[in-house]
Amino acid sequence: MPGGVIRAVLFDFGGVITTSPFDAFRRFEVDRGLPAGFLQSINRTNPEDNAWARFERGEFTPEAFDAAFASESRMAGHEVRGRDVVALLYGEIRPRMIRAVDRCREHFITACLTNNFARGHDDDSLPETPRRSDWANALDRFDMVIESSKVGVRKPEPQFFELACEKLSIDPREAVFLDDLGANLKPARSMGMHTIKVTDPDLALEALSSVLKIDL
Repeated sequence: MPGGVIRAVLFDFGGVITTSPFDAFRRFEVDRGLPAGFLQSINRTNPEDNAWARFERGEFTPEAFDAAFASESRMAGHEVRGRDVVALLYGEIRPRMIRAVDRCREHFITACLTNNFARGHDDDSLPETPRRSDWANALDRFDMVIESSKVGVRKPEPQFFELACEKLSIDPREAVFLDDLGANLKPARSMGMHTIKVTDPDLALEALSSVLKIDL
């Protein structure tokens, strides 16, 4: 099998399989006249227990997140509704990344490790978007999808990665993990995973190809 001891390739979703939501954040800030980096500053404040973290762990309904994020952002000087931020997350699928997932799946276990949120039944508090179906089709390409809102822990919490390895029946040293956030890569790397930070997707796939010893 290609790649030696590597048995699994693990991909983040937003910012890896899709374009980065931070690009949408920046456009939103310009359109609303907000300070540059304002949305990320809200998410970085009390990062283990803020509205965003609790939403990704499945502790908040969409309605509760909408109100909680509005409160946090208002305290920081500019009110932004949580539902408006959620609408920014639906980036475009990167076709080359999808082809890489398909290629990896020929030789390795593939999984998507994603921080996400649960959408309530019959709930219209989150926006519909044509990209929902594109996302669903992309997620279907993986052997397994591990979602923070369903398992109750999130990246970068070590328990998230421990759970992923348990579900995939792998040792961390048998995995390569791609994410666009260094904070998420750090605990994975400390466990023994080979990590690749995705800033330029083409360069990231070159690095992955080198590790796996297959063409992507």
